[in-house]
Amino acid sequence: MGSVQIVTTILAAAITAVAVWLAVRAVMKMVAVIRLGQPDPSRFGDQVSRTKTMLAETAGHTRMLRWSVVGAAHWFVMVGFIVLSLLVLEAYFEVVSPTGGLPLIGGWGLYGLVTEWIGILGIVGIVVLIAIRLTNRPNRAGRRSRFTGSTMWQGYFVEAVVLAVLIMGFLIRGFKVATDHFEYPTWAAPLSHAVGSALPNWESGVSVAALIKIAISMTWLIVISLNVTMGVAWHRFLAFPNIYFKRKPGAAGSGLGPLRPMMSDGKPLDFEEADPEKDQFGVAHVEQFTWKGLLDFSTCTECGRCQSQCPAWNTGKPLSPKLLVLSLRDHAYAKAPYLLAGGGKDLTGEEKATAAQLAHVDVLALAEAEKPLIGDAEAGGVIDPDVLWSCTTCGACVEQCPVDIEHVDHIVDMRRYQVLIESSFPSEAGVMLRNLENKGNPWGAPQNTREDWTKGLDFEVPRVGEVEDFEYLFWVGCAGAFEDRAKKTTRAVATLLNEAGVSFAILGEGETCSGDPARRIGNEFVFQMLAQQNVETLNEAFEGREKAKRKIVATCPHCFNTLGNEYGQLGGEFEVVHHTQLLAHLVATGKLTPVQPVDGGVTYHDPCYLGRHNRVFAPPREVLGSAINGGTGGADGGLIEMPRNSERSFCCGAGGARMWMEERIGKRINVDRVEEAMSTGAKTVAVGCPFCSTMLNDGVNGKGAGEQVEVVDVASVLLRSVKPEPARGAEEGEPVAR
Repeated sequence: MGSVQIVTTILAAAITAVAVWLAVRAVMKMVAVIRLGQPDPSRFGDQVSRTKTMLAETAGHTRMLRWSVVGAAHWFVMVGFIVLSLLVLEAYFEVVSPTGGLPLIGGWGLYGLVTEWIGILGIVGIVVLIAIRLTNRPNRAGRRSRFTGSTMWQGYFVEAVVLAVLIMGFLIRGFKVATDHFEYPTWAAPLSHAVGSALPNWESGVSVAALIKIAISMTWLIVISLNVTMGVAWHRFLAFPNIYFKRKPGAAGSGLGPLRPMMSDGKPLDFEEADPEKDQFGVAHVEQFTWKGLLDFSTCTECGRCQSQCPAWNTGKPLSPKLLVLSLRDHAYAKAPYLLAGGGKDLTGEEKATAAQLAHVDVLALAEAEKPLIGDAEAGGVIDPDVLWSCTTCGACVEQCPVDIEHVDHIVDMRRYQVLIESSFPSEAGVMLRNLENKGNPWGAPQNTREDWTKGLDFEVPRVGEVEDFEYLFWVGCAGAFEDRAKKTTRAVATLLNEAGVSFAILGEGETCSGDPARRIGNEFVFQMLAQQNVETLNEAFEGREKAKRKIVATCPHCFNTLGNEYGQLGGEFEVVHHTQLLAHLVATGKLTPVQPVDGGVTYHDPCYLGRHNRVFAPPREVLGSAINGGTGGADGGLIEMPRNSERSFCCGAGGARMWMEERIGKRINVDRVEEAMSTGAKTVAVGCPFCSTMLNDGVNGKGAGEQVEVVDVASVLLRSVKPEPARGAEEGEPVAR
């Protein structure tokens, strides 16, 4: 060992020791903070599925590759980070000796070939990612940049380190080539040989370059260890457990569809026995999120894909899912010293810690602890109320997140406390909630008018109890029973089912609101009141039937989602289909035959709770494709897709109970979506949701385009093709001649 190697060895050992000590301390802090969260036993089941999903999403990059260029570049960088960590380890042998290398595999040709090309492609990948970050700088693109609000220096630092480490790897190999100590032939390591041909025969160059590589790597570790909220770096480690512990492993759309029930101490809250002084009602303090929630916040990469897809952010509202998560993350870690010292408020608002316990807590942590979780700038809140109430729960953020953060669950948990304990929510939503409690529907319509939509049909619509048997229970929903435009859809569906010979029945006045708007706004009490009533009614209607024969068809995706995904939490197990799914089946089996093509072009708007939340994308398109071509086209022949469609469909603005709240900030979401629909040139905008129908119709009328563009349900489009002449009458409720 020469003098150079002695120095490089000592320096490498010193900086490594500091880095490892800081890293261990940082990991212990992160684990301690995450463990402050509430228990969530549901995250530990189905370990095989969880492992498969985690490997698929990480090694296979199944979510990242939706963004093809970024996804591919990130994959090479990720693989480079993992595999080329062996080369960092090898550098420790090289600082000791210029001829050093990894034992066992160090001289293996295949190892040299693989690491060479991973290094080359890693450099290409990181250069692409750097270019993308520079091209999308917030000061250039304004709010359109998905990096707006991200801590940009951290991104630049991490990318520069990755590039520098990769370059140093080739310099080390180049010096080995130049000194004739390189183990691999030219065919296995072409770039290394090319670099070596340009370098001098300096034997100590290997050890010096190896030291620089170690120093860069350990500097990175030191920096991230001193910044435990540096998600752009820590996600390299935290993404694996965060994906593993996702809500529904193995299922597309985990974190979407059903909401988590209200939990207290890891158990679903029973309102009949709940006590606000003993049980947690929603989330009032950051430590009341589950440990998975705190892991979510820690894992955020600040990539901004959620932000770029958010309808609120894209229309000038203060909500950015990314910034919301980052605010919660920063608050949790700033408050952590106070919490770890035993501090915190009990459910009555009293301080749990003694003065002695808090005596040595940093004053900044004590100040952070005094911040309300929800509050405006004057109150010094962590999350502004306008941020909380801008969310439509469309799920675009959850859909796009590459590390499976469950934004919607966290937002609704905060809403639950605000509604149930603080009674703090947009005033106009109070009317909706009172109508749900008193009338059983958000419009406040009389219950005895629930069957008025049947008037004018030329066939009898049977009621449950009036017929001995039926295949489907037709869940009409509040909109389908009371809202004029939605009634047209209800009549169209009933007419088509009758035409196809499908036996169905309705509950009529026995039906009440599914509870979706109450649950999404955060009023879990009203939701459970309505849901339990409906579950009891439905169980009675299906008495004696196995689950496979307890079939429900619904025209509203919110009812479809609630009945099919959430009533199981309350003892209601049903097979629920959306009307577009049933109609697609009836067309495919020849029970409904479109004959009249649709003129003027048709585009389709994916409802969030049908598409993203429940993965129903193909059936509506199959129905429309058949109707557009009069039964002669392909599955979706002739359909003009909007730029944002399917998983990336843009919300209409009605979800999350926003249907009953005024939109006072920024551009109206429905107007933005209508402009996109109109840009296709289609004369018909087909929808599969009564909320979407209302919002898009209002948007079209607001644009003064009511004479040029028609918004109509998929069922009505099909009815006009199946029964061209009488279809209008069936939609409007006029007598139909047969």
